[in-house]
Amino acid sequence: MISTTAKSEQIYGTIIAVTGQVAQIQIDSDKFPAPNEILISPQDPTVRIEVFFQTGNTIFGLVLSNPTKLYRSMSIIGSGYPLSVPVDKAVLGRAINLFGMAQDGKGPLPAGVKMPIYSKAPPLSTIKPTNKLLQTGIKAIDFLAPLTFGSKVGFAGGAGVGKTILMTELLHNITLQYQGLSVFAGVGERIREGQELYQRLNEAKVMAQTTIILGQMNENAAIRFRVALAAVTIAEYFRDNFKKDVLFFMDNMFRYVQAGSEVATLLGTIPSEQAYQATMQSEVASLEDRLVSNQNGSITSIQTIYLPSDEISDAAVSTIMSFMDTVIVLSRTVAQSGLYPPLDLTLSSSSALSINVVGAEHYQVVTQFRQYLDRYNKLSHIVAIVGESELSANDQIIYNRSRKIINYLTQPFSVTELQSGKKGAYVPRVTTISDIKLILSGKLDNAPAEKLLFIGSLNDIK
Repeated sequence: MISTTAKSEQIYGTIIAVTGQVAQIQIDSDKFPAPNEILISPQDPTVRIEVFFQTGNTIFGLVLSNPTKLYRSMSIIGSGYPLSVPVDKAVLGRAINLFGMAQDGKGPLPAGVKMPIYSKAPPLSTIKPTNKLLQTGIKAIDFLAPLTFGSKVGFAGGAGVGKTILMTELLHNITLQYQGLSVFAGVGERIREGQELYQRLNEAKVMAQTTIILGQMNENAAIRFRVALAAVTIAEYFRDNFKKDVLFFMDNMFRYVQAGSEVATLLGTIPSEQAYQATMQSEVASLEDRLVSNQNGSITSIQTIYLPSDEISDAAVSTIMSFMDTVIVLSRTVAQSGLYPPLDLTLSSSSALSINVVGAEHYQVVTQFRQYLDRYNKLSHIVAIVGESELSANDQIIYNRSRKIINYLTQPFSVTELQSGKKGAYVPRVTTISDIKLILSGKLDNAPAEKLLFIGSLNDIK
């Protein structure tokens, strides 16, 4: 961290108004603070105000500390540095907040390297995309929406359909299989979810390779808005300085946009479509464009996306999804049917699902299943009215095989063993393809569809 030098001593002023999480500061010095510089108070060292924009000699700043400690005529000075976070090995295995303060009860972090949370997206010439598949062990994802190293993945769904559970299982499985580092950003989510995640990762013995940074729903909008950028900064440092493949998890990307909307409202800016901030596109881009791979390593980004009122066409959701390589849609209807993970098999998609990436066999099996699934969805309406026995012999075969594959794509999770009473299953991608190929070939036509619910591979059928 840059010390307070002569530069910061030249910048001083007083607070003239405080509106919620926005402070207006009259600058009395000849020099003005830089954008995003942190302003502090000599009267209270805990005060932190980030410069947002300037009008004349008045600065509008986001209050990152307790706003109740501010008052009119309070003295403010420049610090000479923007908001910075610890990024070195000291943060591995730790849960911290936006200011690098420990949240895990293990005492303060030792002094180490800090970096500003703001940086520009790297030039295109330095980006090194890859088609190397990232195996998750989750059958539905590996089969229908495969992931690659360095890709951006969105888990989209409404409240209570299992986005966080699916992300936690993914973090658990991938961290055990690949010797990389993980960064988890909790943005605007429930406090208990951060606590549960920390406990699960410790129990799975993968917390030592993980950093958790939290800015949850009890924090003010300005802090929630900055936590995501702080997490990206840590991921970039791990990639470039440790030369590692990094897994970046964010729960929840929609809450990041929502926090920006709250800040824009406090600043009195004119809203855009569906009352979101006019700067939404650039704010999302400033984060997503930094989550890239280069010659040092990859950043694989996995983000949950809350669907307000289960509306996938919401303006914020559409903006976020435009940056995703893979979109996994979680369906409330499927969840209510008792099928977990509740993937919408029709809407979920991945740019990696091509013959050049997944291979000919995988691509052919997926293509055949999607043809069956399309027919199954049409036949389901007929079955609901007149029954399965009224279908033609060929349609009955398609209907039954499709239902068996849908059941087969359910799976017990390691992170829900206590709740479900079933041991979690990790299924390799080649096993999933082989099993579904067997079902499509008719080898399991005599097996009851119920036998395929919540198993690992077909070898688990008794």
